[in-house]
Formats: sequence, C-alpha cells, structure tokens
Amino acid sequence: MSILRPTARTVQIACATVAAALLATGCGRSADSATDNAPAKIGSGKAKGKLVMWSMGDKADKDLQSLAQKFEQQNPDVTVQITAVPWDAAHEKLTTAIAGGNTPDLSLIGSTWMAEMAAMKGFQATPASFRSSAFFPGQWDTTKYKDTSYGVPFIADTSVIYYRSDITSKAGINGTPADDWAGYLKDLKAIQATSGKQNPKLRHATQLQTGFNSWLFWLPMVWQQGGDIYDASAKKFTFDSPAVTKALEYYSGIFKDKLSPNDKTDSGQNFQNGLIGTVQQGASTGGNLHLNAPALDSKWQTMPLPKGTTSAGLAGGSDLAVFKDAKNADAAWKFVKFLTEPKNLATYGEATGNLPAAVQSWSEGKLSQNTKMAAFESQLKVTKAPPAITTWQQVADAIDSELEKLAYGKASVADVQKTLQSKATGIGTGR
Repeated sequence: MSILRPTARTVQIACATVAAALLATGCGRSADSATDNAPAKIGSGKAKGKLVMWSMGDKADKDLQSLAQKFEQQNPDVTVQITAVPWDAAHEKLTTAIAGGNTPDLSLIGSTWMAEMAAMKGFQATPASFRSSAFFPGQWDTTKYKDTSYGVPFIADTSVIYYRSDITSKAGINGTPADDWAGYLKDLKAIQATSGKQNPKLRHATQLQTGFNSWLFWLPMVWQQGGDIYDASAKKFTFDSPAVTKALEYYSGIFKDKLSPNDKTDSGQNFQNGLIGTVQQGASTGGNLHLNAPALDSKWQTMPLPKGTTSAGLAGGSDLAVFKDAKNADAAWKFVKFLTEPKNLATYGEATGNLPAAVQSWSEGKLSQNTKMAAFESQLKVTKAPPAITTWQQVADAIDSELEKLAYGKASVADVQKTLQSKATGIGTGR
C-alpha cells in the first residue's frame, strides 16, 4: 500500500493566514469597470515567450519544475521561470507587487488570501474554459470573490480524524469510531477511561488545536450543525446562531471532560507516541507517521470528521492565479490548464504528498488504492471555504483568541459567543 510522502507545504498552506492590513486599492490600480470581471480567453495554439511564476516555499519545488519542463517540451517556444518565495514573506511580497503593478505572470496563492488580493484588483478573472465541476466544490469556492472566480484550485487541504486502532480496540471500539458527534464523544470518553489502565501510555483520548489557527478545526463544527458564522446575502455575521452555540459547546466540553490537553504540545508526535488515541489533522501527519514510525502503519487509520445534522469540513490549500498585470497572461493560463489536468495533478500529488484539488485526479493515480487516503477524498466532497471577505484574517484571529479562553476555562460559551459576534461585527467585512 502506498502512503503519501510527508510535506511541510501541506501544513504551511493550511496555515497560510499571516495577518496583514489590506493595502489601499490605489497606487495606480484601475477603478471598477464593466471589463474588470470579464474572464480572459485562452488563445489557440501553443504557449510562447517567457513565463514567470512564483511558488511558495523555502526552496525550489523540484516536482513543479519537472512539470514545467514537460510543459516546455510540449510548447518549445516557451520558457518557464519558477521562483521560490518563502511562506513567511509571501503575503507582503504579493501585496506589494500587486499594489505597485510589478507582478510575475502567475503565482501560487494561499486560499485564505484570495479574497483580499482579488479586492486589490490583483488577479484576472478565471476563463470560462475552466469548469468548476472538475474540482471539489469547496476548493473551487476558495477562488471566488463577490461571486467571481479569480483562480483555479491546485493543492487541496482538509483534515480528517486519525485514530490508533491498537488504542481504540482496548476501549471496546471495534473498527472505526462513531461517525456522528454524539457517538464520537461517547467513544472519546470510552478511550479516556482506558488511560493508564488498558492503555498505560495514554494520557488523553484526543487533542484539539488551541491558540493559533484553532479556527481551522472549529469552523467545520459549525457547518456540521447546519449553520454558519456569516450570512453572505445579508453581509452579516451570525456568531449568535444556535449552530455556533452547539459548536462552542462541543469544543469547550472536550476540554472540560479532560479528553484533550490544552498545553499546545505537538499532536502528531503525541499520536505517534501513543499519548493520545485520536487527532484531527491533515495529510502531512500520515506522511510523517509513515516516515518516522513505519512499524505503526498497521495500527492507525483515518476517518472523515464526525457529522452533526450534516457532514462538512474546511477547504484550505492553495490556488493558481494569473495577475492582472501579467506580461504573458496567455502562456500563464495555458500553464494553469496544464498543471490542473487530472493526470498531471495526480502525479504532483503522489510526488509531494499534497492532495489534488481536481476530482478526477483521485482515480488517475495510486490515491484510489490507498485506504488511508479514502477519508480525505470523502472529506473533500463536503468541504466549504471560509467567508470570502477581505477582513477574514482579523475575524479568524478573534476566533482563535476566544477559543483559547474556552480551552483554558477562562470564559463561558455564552460569553465567547457574545464576544465573537461583537468583535466580528466591529471588524466588518471590508470591501
């Protein structure tokens, strides 16, 4: 059985939510016009000229370079130049380039940055020749701002539940833990009851994220209750809804019942060491487990997130966007088309450990044969994108802060809910 290689990019992309104030739309940017949202058209024929792309990471992406070489072979008159941009510098570099009209042709963009940079009029609208149905719905939604798509999904990212079957079996759980919240919480309590007994090393049944980026793991709980934190049609936040109450109760209750630590230790390492029985994480956790503890391969498995009234997960990852000031936009869009072809995306996913955003990619390569990856495919079918508002990072920071209070027992669910509604409303939705 093939297990995807670990990659730091999976975590970096999911966490690509560096806080920064939105730059003004001035600095030479054009005013709104009827043509601003008009999709570009991809010309016929082969790509030509020099194509400059930025790719996020601390070093050159050899697997992306390999695909670029294949593209050059198919298009002999084009030269692709890919420049690595460290994630911790990417946000500022991108916004500065957009504001100054000095961008490359194409770039990988963290999905939570798309709305902000689209509002800066940084990107061309996606050509109609790209079919949204070719991609997982939640991933496609990460490219949208004010109902217009400004990119194409490339790397998907979502989280699932990892569980140690050698630990859960001693709690009387035969096979996969329950797939609904009521049953899953019951199973967590059964696992916790074996701590120091049937499972001598076990300390906690699970481990929830606390502090930075905890919103990534909590927001799906709201969607699973059939609700949301933002009403796009009314442009109002809905943290005061019953679904948010329920999600906060689940999050808070897991800490109150001592089912999870709140010490911010490495959950992947704790899972590997048998200190916790389950954990919600992305694909890189599985890759790291296989690399660092191959003897455990037969002792862990994955499952989709627990469902409430519905199933849901978070769509993260990164998109490919062509800049409005691209010097070679036609070649850029052709390269985007090439990179997101299911077979090429499957090849890239298998090589890097990243999750392909195209639906067909999952049947093109070896992913469909990997039982540990089946939960990710199921989860990607029901993921949703965070609100496409330019102030999202500020709202996300507020969520992280309030969730941390719940984890440490420093505020009640009612207080946190009231504070979130007030803070989010005060932050607003931006442009």
